[in-house]
Amino acid sequence: MLADPFTHPALFYRGDREYVAAVTAYVREGLARVEPVAVAVPAERLALLETALAGEADRVMLIDMTHAGRNPGRIIPAVLAEFADRHPAERVRIVGEPIWPGRSALEYPACALHEALINYAFTGRQATILCPYDAGRLSPEVLKEATRTHPVLRDASGERHSADYAPDEVITWHNQPFPEPSAAISLRFDRTNLAAARALAASQAALAGFSGTRLDDVRLVIAELGANSLDHGGGSGLARVWIADGHLVCEVSDAGHITDPLAGRRLVDPRIAGSRGLLIVNLLSDLVRVHTHAGGTVVRAYFAMT
Repeated sequence: MLADPFTHPALFYRGDREYVAAVTAYVREGLARVEPVAVAVPAERLALLETALAGEADRVMLIDMTHAGRNPGRIIPAVLAEFADRHPAERVRIVGEPIWPGRSALEYPACALHEALINYAFTGRQATILCPYDAGRLSPEVLKEATRTHPVLRDASGERHSADYAPDEVITWHNQPFPEPSAAISLRFDRTNLAAARALAASQAALAGFSGTRLDDVRLVIAELGANSLDHGGGSGLARVWIADGHLVCEVSDAGHITDPLAGRRLVDPRIAGSRGLLIVNLLSDLVRVHTHAGGTVVRAYFAMT
C-alpha cells in the first residue's frame, strides 16, 4: 500500500527569527522543486515573510489569514482547496496559520476542528500544508492539541512523528452542546413561514447597525440554514437571534443529524446540482459553530459588529 502523498506537519516556533528562518526555508524548498506555493498567515507575519523572501515573494501567493480565515470554517474551501484546485496536476505547498495569539476562546474550537479536518479533506492529494504554532505565546493546551491534529511535528530540534495524533478524538471533543444565550428572540418555522425567520434575522441585524451587503449576508445565512432544516432537518426548525461578545448571533436548530464532518467545507462545481447551504454559511459568516448528534443539529453563525 502506497503512503498517502498528503503531509500535514505542525511547526512549533519561538520568536520572529525562528519563524522566518523555518517558513522561508520551507517556501524556498518548494520553489526550488517548482511547486506552486501559497502562504496564508496573519498580516504581521505575512509582512515579515514578504521582506525575507525579497524578490522570490512574487512567486508565492500571499494571503492574509486574519481576513481569509477569520471564520475557520471557510479556510479549507476558500483558501486551501481553492489554491490546490488551481493546480490539479501538480504537488502544491502551503503554509496555513489558522491559530495565532489573539484568537478568542470562542473561535478556538472551530480552529482546532479545522486543523483536524484538513487530514480528511486532503487525503490522497499531492499537497503539503505546514501549520505554524507560536510556542512562546500560545497556551500549553493549544500546543498539546496541535500534536493530536498533526501527524508530523517540527521545531528547532528537527522533525518527528506525533505519538498523540488522533484527529477523530479532536472532532468528537469539540462537538459539544453550546451554552444557552442569556436572551434571544426566537421563531419556530416550517415551509409556511420561512420568510418570517429571514425577516426576524434581518430586522435584528438592522437594529444592530448592519446594512448593505452585510445585512444581505445575514438574511441569506438564515435562508440557507432554514432551507437545510426544511430539506434535511425534519421539515421545521427554530431560529434564534441575539447579541453577545460583539457579535450578532444567528442560530438555527432542527432534528437533523450532520454525519459528514466535512459538510460545508467542500467547494461545489456550480454545474452540479446539490445543497450548498452550509458552504454558503461558512463563506459569509465571521464564525460558524456546529453541534450535531443523532437527536438534532444546532448551527450558530456569528457576525462581528465592527
